[in-house]
Amino acid sequence: MAKTAAKSKPLTAFDILSVAEPPRAAGMCVLAGDDGFLAHEACRALATAAAGEGWGADTRDGRSAEYRDIHDLLCERSLFAEGGSVVVIEDADPFVKAYREQLEALLDKLPDDALLILQVSSWPGNTRLAKAVAERGLTVTCSRPDKGAGMAAFDKQLKDWLVVVAQRDYAAELARPAADALLEQLPPDAGLLSQEVGRLALLAEKNAAGTAQIDAKLVREHVGGWRARKTWDMIDAAAAGRAADALAQLDRLLAAGEEPHAILPQMASTLRKFAVAVEVFKETERRGQRPSLRFALEAAGVMAFKLNDAEQQLRQIGRGRAAGLLPRLLAADLSLKDYNSGKDSARRVIETLIVELSQEAAPAR
Repeated sequence: MAKTAAKSKPLTAFDILSVAEPPRAAGMCVLAGDDGFLAHEACRALATAAAGEGWGADTRDGRSAEYRDIHDLLCERSLFAEGGSVVVIEDADPFVKAYREQLEALLDKLPDDALLILQVSSWPGNTRLAKAVAERGLTVTCSRPDKGAGMAAFDKQLKDWLVVVAQRDYAAELARPAADALLEQLPPDAGLLSQEVGRLALLAEKNAAGTAQIDAKLVREHVGGWRARKTWDMIDAAAAGRAADALAQLDRLLAAGEEPHAILPQMASTLRKFAVAVEVFKETERRGQRPSLRFALEAAGVMAFKLNDAEQQLRQIGRGRAAGLLPRLLAADLSLKDYNSGKDSARRVIETLIVELSQEAAPAR
């Protein structure tokens, strides 16, 4: 397996993913950027091209990997091994920082059929290692430019790739105006857009050859705002005490690319109204008047068309839990901004809040 020749033009993930046969890389390959989906897909394509279907790659965590182990995996051969070695190091920034000099030396020692893939979020091009990889390895950008002409080029490549994804993965034909409409309706998130193409392929009519036809009309009818609607459905389920339903919808939202940090504010906007309604209810009692849940909810800002549902939800939550929602939501918000800022930890914060609102956790009446 020959080592990859130097590239006069930097590659992007789409240069790897939009071709029928990805380049068969060897040596050292760096996937640089903050788009985890693009990095994962590019890594899979390169590893499959090098090692065949099923990857055959040894994946290590860059936060705990030791250089000596990586060196042995790449440079030593098992008696019964066939072909070269493919090693993938995920979250490789700390690994690169700790072993930069060793990696520079490794570039000249790697066997012709060995491939080391480093997934990093940051890759300054002025370092000796970066220059060496550019000359004797492969560097692939896996992120969207922040500004400038690069953004237009990224969007074009993204649309071209979506056409390929539709045909290759979903047996569908994505019309160019439909690709334009997708990026008008949704953020330029490759993972989210890929899932949307798959969903649209299920909804589209098929031609005589059995190919689903995705046009701009179908996109405009079925895309745009669906995550927002599902988020409100999840909040309603949580407030109604249906934890299993709410957790399932939360899982779908996160799988579709929604961020926990965007979900909590929407939950808080609804749940705060229940807390305010309890305070209005208590103030009415203190004045010696007969309180009304409906009046309290209206005073808290609940829209008229939601009053019937909100009244049932508040009864389910109960006076005690509703009264404690404001400090609970504040604690959740501070948690997401502090030690639970990671996506997995943030998810647990929301899941805990949903469970606390469940019928099973309801206080005794």
